[in-house]
Amino acid sequence: MKQPSSSVRGKGPAKAKARRKTREELNQEARDRKRDKKHRGHAPGSRATGASASGKSSGQSTQKDPRIGSKKPIPLGVSDAQETRPQKHQPQPKSEKPMLSPQEELDMLENDERLDALLERLEEGETLSADDQAWVDSRLDRIDELMQQLGLSYDDEEDEEEEQQEDMMRLLKGGN
Repeated sequence: MKQPSSSVRGKGPAKAKARRKTREELNQEARDRKRDKKHRGHAPGSRATGASASGKSSGQSTQKDPRIGSKKPIPLGVSDAQETRPQKHQPQPKSEKPMLSPQEELDMLENDERLDALLERLEEGETLSADDQAWVDSRLDRIDELMQQLGLSYDDEEDEEEEQQEDMMRLLKGGN
């Protein structure tokens, strides 16, 4: 049920009717609302300027670049200098090794993978860099020293001696 209102109709002060807006006014208000609605969000450039504005309020006198990371330029393509320059193998750092016997050192040098790979490249006719060539020469010299200390000779010399003996036997037999 409805409660009767305290004011009596028609009696009392007459209120002016609310003025109805014209179509033009309604259209203009709608355009204004649409424009306001369209411009939501932060102002352009607020990421860069907003950080510095808040930095000023905190009392920092120097401005810090808000971008994170290194400013060093990174080459995006392969340059000619990198293509022509061969990658150098860094020699292994020498650590304090216990003194090896000459036989153990000789075995270690004969089983060295890097030395084998470089010697194979030399046999194929490739030219080595100055560093690699110096390293190979020093290793071969060390192998020669160790073989002399141990009283060993190259297998090639033994083969030559055997061939000479075979040649002598053929000559003695008189066979052609």
